[in-house]
Formats: sequence, C-alpha cells, structure tokens
Amino acid sequence: MQSSWYGKVEKAHRYAAERESRIRFNTFAVTFHGDNDEHEVSLKDGAWHCSCHFFQGWQRCCHTMALEQILRGMLTEEAAESGGVPTPVAV
Repeated sequence: MQSSWYGKVEKAHRYAAERESRIRFNTFAVTFHGDNDEHEVSLKDGAWHCSCHFFQGWQRCCHTMALEQILRGMLTEEAAESGGVPTPVAV
C-alpha cells in the first residue's frame, strides 16, 4: 500500500476521535425502529421532523430526543437547543 494511504487512515482515526469539534450534522434522514412502528426522522436546516403522531402536536418526540442524545456535540446550535419540555403546538 502507498504510504499516503496510511496517512489518510491515521487522519481518519484522528477525525473520528475529535468528532465533536470536527462534525456538524445539518441535514440527514433516518428510519427509527420504535416500539410500535418505524418512523421517518429527519433534520433539515436545524429543524427536526418525525412521522410519529406525538411529534405532530409537540414538534418533539422520543425519537428526536434520542437522536439529540446520540449526536450530542455534532448538531448545529439550532438543532441541539431543543432541551427542556416543549410547548404543544395546536394542530
């Protein structure tokens, strides 16, 4: 293998170890396997979206909160500042 490849592998390990200062999620989508069903959860422009019924009224749910915890330190400020108890939204 080329020596430059080894340098890239080392750099990848360093980036992975420094993920909280290197990586910020801006947009992504996942399928979340919940207890009762699968839900489509996405983040776009700092706003969470989930296909579960609870999210429709509260703009937050256990699926988005779990992802916030998993991705702690790698979210934009806007996406990460949703801590606390949300206020329900009239639907």
